[in-house]
Amino acid sequence: MRIGYGFDVHAIAEGRALVLGGVHIPSPFGLEGHSDADVVLHAVMDALLGALALGDIGHHFPNTDDRYKDADSMELLCHVWRLVSERQYTLGNLDVMVLAEAPKIAPHIPQMRTGIAAVLQCQTDQVSLKATTMETLGFVGRKEGIAAQAVVLLQSKGEIS
Repeated sequence: MRIGYGFDVHAIAEGRALVLGGVHIPSPFGLEGHSDADVVLHAVMDALLGALALGDIGHHFPNTDDRYKDADSMELLCHVWRLVSERQYTLGNLDVMVLAEAPKIAPHIPQMRTGIAAVLQCQTDQVSLKATTMETLGFVGRKEGIAAQAVVLLQSKGEIS
């Protein structure tokens, strides 16, 4: 078994679409970033890469490379999952926490879980996604950004019973 942890944060940006967990969420703002700035999937990718000591998303998808300008993070997640699969690992489970004061994330969680599970070739009940506010504290509480944390358990395909 291998365990990985991921964290990502992006600043609020007017005039951009808000994409979290691969889902476009109606919002008057989006997140600033080189790609689509999907903090949920970025944290998930870092957790997956970390579990196998493969570096981080900045190494695989540098923000200095125009190929990743406005990139769809679901496509990047597919690439990361191929790296995991090539090493003969499968998902045990994934747990994600989104930290956002606004907008409400809960209505979009089922769609996020379904999409992530499809890419990670697992059952939806292996993907946990929850959201919390920061009770107006810090940059998240002041609505200056959104953050996400992810923890993943990978299992070697040879060890699954």
